[in-house]
Amino acid sequence: MSRRAASGQEGHLREGHLREGFTTGSAAAAAARAATLFALTGEVPQVVDIPLPPPHLPGLNRLIIPIASVVDDEMGVRAAVIKDAGDDPDATHGARIEAHVTLDPAFSGVGPHVLIGGGRGVGRVTLPGLSVAVGQAAINPGPEAQIRQSVLEVLPPYFKGIALVVIEVPDGEAIAKHTLNPRLGIVGGISILGTGGIVRPYSHEAWAACIDAGLDVARAAGLQAVVLTTGRRSERLLQERHPFVPDLCLIQAADFFAHALGAAAARGFTDVVWAVFPGKLVKQAQGFANTHARAAELDFALLADWARQAGADEATVVAVAQANTAAQALALAGQGEAGRRLVELLVARARKAAQGFAGSALSVRYVVFDMTGACLFADPVPQSIFAPATPLHPGAGSR
Repeated sequence: MSRRAASGQEGHLREGHLREGFTTGSAAAAAARAATLFALTGEVPQVVDIPLPPPHLPGLNRLIIPIASVVDDEMGVRAAVIKDAGDDPDATHGARIEAHVTLDPAFSGVGPHVLIGGGRGVGRVTLPGLSVAVGQAAINPGPEAQIRQSVLEVLPPYFKGIALVVIEVPDGEAIAKHTLNPRLGIVGGISILGTGGIVRPYSHEAWAACIDAGLDVARAAGLQAVVLTTGRRSERLLQERHPFVPDLCLIQAADFFAHALGAAAARGFTDVVWAVFPGKLVKQAQGFANTHARAAELDFALLADWARQAGADEATVVAVAQANTAAQALALAGQGEAGRRLVELLVARARKAAQGFAGSALSVRYVVFDMTGACLFADPVPQSIFAPATPLHPGAGSR
């Protein structure tokens, strides 16, 4: 595990907390620094101290990362770092992140220059809308700057040449199949990511950034409608019901009710379709910005009152108030008129909350499934809303 370094001093994570890790960007920066040090000194570093990309947390601007290997292959130096995501369920945890560094001191100019590219296992961007231009290696600007600074810091003052850094991930293509990269148009491997350099377990920031990236790619392709799902199962059920929905329009927004809607509105989308199960529907109807269990509790007394408003008899109302899950509560309401009206009432309240987060310019539709996969409610979802308009950014990345 990496150790924090504040102003060059080592620090340790507090006991009793989820273990933090480091990003693929930090791993690549550490490998590049280790390879450069070996090329200059012939010594194999066991750990390296790298800068974190700004903005920094208070008192934290560097990270100490262990080096797995350093090898001279006669064409340059290859160093490797084993990615450690801490306690985060990251697809890249345990991946071998390599940097191949070649120093060319013969270059005459104002140097030094650090040129950074991606090799095997690092994806290529094929769709506009991301922060990396189409055709380039999927190394985000933050990590690219972090890699460059990590190398520049150890180059001696007299070096005016070129340091060529190629980042590679031997198993990157296989790992990428377990990420959203293929949907974002990143092919052939993983992305080198990490705005802050540190992986925080179950980070809200990381998931929100993933939502934003999906929205950026869809909007850059000229799409004006997206489907926000709470996970893979609701996404699959929506696809089965509406197979005409393009993959680019499918965004796994999970619990990020307010963020996803606000981000969609800010990007100029006109239509959003939410695919949800009862639990998330009720929490959205309650108006929670984030519907995670730790941030939002189901109010069964309120749900029982809504069942009463929908016309349920008193025995059903009492049973709903004592239910353990939203799915159980809706099953108790039954498939008759009262049950149907309860679902409609929940959708109406969820839609009102959604409009509050998104504004009036965004049309919000709902498709609700029960836990067996049956459809409880469905707004009309015409194929026409998914027809792409003229792409907003037909060239390189949109940022």
